[in-house]
Amino acid sequence: MEEVAGEAIARQGKHPAATSGAFVLIGFMGAGKSTAAVELAEALRLRAIDSDAEIERRRGASIAALFAQLGEPGFRHLEEEVVLELLQGADARTAISLGGGSVLSPRVQAELARHLVVLLDIDAQSAWERARAHDVERPLARDRDRFDALLAQRAPIYSTLADATLPAGVRGVGRAAAQSLARLRDAPAGTKMIWASAAGGSYPVIVGGGLVTRGLLGHGRTAQAWPLDRERSRPFCVTDASVGALYGDRLGELAGAVTIQPGERSKTLASAETVWSAMVQAGLTRADHVVALGGGVVGDLAGFCAATYQRGIPHVQVPTTVVAQVDSAYGGKTGVDLPQAKNYVGAYHQPSGVIVDPETLSSLPDRELAAGWVEVLKTALIAGGELWRRVSSHSPLDQRTIMLCAKTKTDVVREDERDAGARQMLNLGHTIGHAIETVTGYERYLHGEAVGLGLLAALRLSGAAELRGQVRSLMRIRDLPLRLEGAAVEDVVAAIRRDKKRLGAEVPFVLLQAPGQAQVGCTVPEADVRAAVAELCG
Repeated sequence: MEEVAGEAIARQGKHPAATSGAFVLIGFMGAGKSTAAVELAEALRLRAIDSDAEIERRRGASIAALFAQLGEPGFRHLEEEVVLELLQGADARTAISLGGGSVLSPRVQAELARHLVVLLDIDAQSAWERARAHDVERPLARDRDRFDALLAQRAPIYSTLADATLPAGVRGVGRAAAQSLARLRDAPAGTKMIWASAAGGSYPVIVGGGLVTRGLLGHGRTAQAWPLDRERSRPFCVTDASVGALYGDRLGELAGAVTIQPGERSKTLASAETVWSAMVQAGLTRADHVVALGGGVVGDLAGFCAATYQRGIPHVQVPTTVVAQVDSAYGGKTGVDLPQAKNYVGAYHQPSGVIVDPETLSSLPDRELAAGWVEVLKTALIAGGELWRRVSSHSPLDQRTIMLCAKTKTDVVREDERDAGARQMLNLGHTIGHAIETVTGYERYLHGEAVGLGLLAALRLSGAAELRGQVRSLMRIRDLPLRLEGAAVEDVVAAIRRDKKRLGAEVPFVLLQAPGQAQVGCTVPEADVRAAVAELCG
């Protein structure tokens, strides 16, 4: 059966709440679909069915034996018939795990349209190790090159079919995500979910048009899709004057709200005290939660206030800018600035949920959109693959691109929550970018504009001249600044020395050899840093 991503049906209009279908778990071999289905079934009191086990029961032979007896085409025909029968007879009281290749069938893809499809996402190395470690023989896990090619061919189909994506290899992920998956049935058409998991907490990332702009999570049945139970935990909103005027009344009933002035200058301890005082005035307890409605400044400030109020209460991020939707809303970094440096006071505090409405971006000025896009560019350089292909080919900033950025960020954070290693790659371009913001008083450049200049400097330090030229061209198309003005080279270098990531006398840099090949913790001679900053001024 031909494995072509285009065979996968378009599912943007599917409305899980309007169906009575089952939870159907899909993914590559070794992803742990069967285990997750059982966990999900136990948490929601469902019946769990495994399609491979059902095939073996009916034919009285193992999958490997049936593969050998029938050949792959014959096995796929048998699998298709069994899976279709299971799907056609399943209802909302069922969780079904499917064999990795069953979704190659267009008939199966079509039948999945009335079900809530959950992808257990796994990388090639982990899949290979898990597939080879089990006693069960897997006919398609004998040759590593073919194995990797199969995953690469199927991954776009899995992704297109999925309503929700869970990380494979996380113990108990089916049980942890169960209530959020159940709530997803109440979300509007086209809404997707990514499950973020880290040592400090796990949470749903809910992405869909109209969730905020049309108030779809503030009223009526769809309000049930809110990440927390609002009957038990009252929401308190922190927003800024611009965003509050647009969307402050779209979140439903609130315990209270506080509004700050837009911009980085509001990300201070003085603003935090204003927020804390408003929370006390509203009578917030540890049972309640903060809602951060706005961009990165609001998200960082509100998250910091939630992390420290009564020693920590939950918070939900509702990002309304590009930077926040693709980067800062995820991962639990919260904090405020000091006059001497950016983000110098803060805490790690994972959100209880992130709600992303791409439609909120339509209200942003062109300059804000362009500056925010730099975080998309940075993430694409780190991730490589599909995201880099989309960005480098000028694809629009759509829901798919936002989700790829969110998934990249949450995957990195899952492996390294507190910047001990891999998470440092997310600082690509930020060391020099933050220094530029500091020495220009957070007024001359927007955050993304400063980071864009930092990216150019980082690529210079990486010796990636060709890639730097490509990035520069992508930035020029969006009228982003390509030259540093209003800052002296020595002032920028001095600000870099005060970077919060400094270890002893050294400030570690993130360098990049090619998209998807970032190196963290790199020591760079100060003379080279000075030359890279000077080049920006030239």
